[in-house]
Amino acid sequence: MSTPGAAARRSLVAVVGVLVLVELVSGVLQAFYTPLLTDVAARLRIPVGDVNWFEAAQLAFSALAVPVLARLADLWGPRAVLLLSASVTAAGSWLLVLAPGFWTFMIGWVLQGAYVVWLPLEVALVHRRTAGSAQQGPLVRRSAGVLVAGLQLGAILGALSAGAVATALPLQAVLALPALAVTACVVVVWVGVERTPGTGWRTGGGLDGRGLALLAVVLGLVMGALVAVRLLGVASPLPWGLLAASIAAGRWMVRVEARTASPLVDVRLLAARGQWPVQATAFLFGASVLGAQVPLATFARTDPAVAGYGLGADAAGVSVLIGAYLLAMVTGALVLRKLPAAAVLVTVGYAMLFALHGSTASLLACLVLVGFGNGALVAGLPAAAAAAAPPDRVAFATGMTNTTKTVGGAVASAVFAVALASTGSLGDPAAGAAPLVGYYVVWGVCAVTSLVSVGFLVSNARSARGGRVAV
Repeated sequence: MSTPGAAARRSLVAVVGVLVLVELVSGVLQAFYTPLLTDVAARLRIPVGDVNWFEAAQLAFSALAVPVLARLADLWGPRAVLLLSASVTAAGSWLLVLAPGFWTFMIGWVLQGAYVVWLPLEVALVHRRTAGSAQQGPLVRRSAGVLVAGLQLGAILGALSAGAVATALPLQAVLALPALAVTACVVVVWVGVERTPGTGWRTGGGLDGRGLALLAVVLGLVMGALVAVRLLGVASPLPWGLLAASIAAGRWMVRVEARTASPLVDVRLLAARGQWPVQATAFLFGASVLGAQVPLATFARTDPAVAGYGLGADAAGVSVLIGAYLLAMVTGALVLRKLPAAAVLVTVGYAMLFALHGSTASLLACLVLVGFGNGALVAGLPAAAAAAAPPDRVAFATGMTNTTKTVGGAVASAVFAVALASTGSLGDPAAGAAPLVGYYVVWGVCAVTSLVSVGFLVSNARSARGGRVAV
């Protein structure tokens, strides 16, 4: 006869198995479209450069949607909101297939961004499923590692499958493949994930509309400042004015939310001893995991005979580098458990690039170190946030790691875009290759932000050993 503990473990394995399928689809979505964007631009009759607006719009939507969906997950239960977000993502994916023009395609791309809340919600589900277990912390971290491994394997599958089918099928048929996958994902969540109760509207409070409006203003101003930097450069007063306005709006939002009984953005929780180091790390981590990926790819593609640096790699060579990086992330998510050690690896990997960027082998070695650390952080930060949150705010805490990471990645991306523009802005991309010092800025920012994260995470680990928080 099986013991209750063994039955609970089997139940946990079953739900994590279902959620891994969801993360496989998430990974496919994140990697499938990149090789197709040139074809998408041709179909929509727009310049290739305009596809960057799709990503910018999705980024803004994601930063706003994650806190809202995370709050709803605390009220309704994570399973209900996971199902809702999967349905919205499926609708957006099908709109990409059917979109006749730029704006409808952008709307579909924006709606598809609802998938960014999946991993935090899955961690919240696992956290609730293991409530009462003496091994809750290790179980949540191991489950998160498995989920991130599924995410990265899905990304590898997405990148490879897009290249394989792009020349064999019409573009609409190719775009229908991820739409079918997300639709199947909705069914999987509906059938395979048990209903999880939330706190309810009466006991948990409602959705904070005033907080939502203020958050929209703050994020709108931040994203506007970043777009202005990309288009006008750092010498223009407009981005600095927008940035100052966003800081003022942010201070106002903090004061309002601190006085709200059931806030959308729980600033008191975010300022708690066990929470703020995790969220600060997620913000800084965004530079490495989101902001630096495109610069690494463009560095590898740069012809050394023309620019005096770079690897001169073709698309296939870059795919190998990206594949190795993603495999390292899978390994890090499954193997590495100590978040400070993970941040140290990221620091070392980027610092090594200053000296070891002259060959494919040396660049690959640095990327593997970075990937190993990033994989552990992707898995570990939501788990650490959940461990330091009260039961009725777990989904909010895990979701905020994604929001802060997204905003951090957006800020870093704007900084990197200016650093790599040989003319000081993106207005004249024909001016030539980016200066090598621009790549030094990218690597230096990633190394420094990761090093600062080490201090935050070590402090949190010491608090955990003292019995105050868990890491």
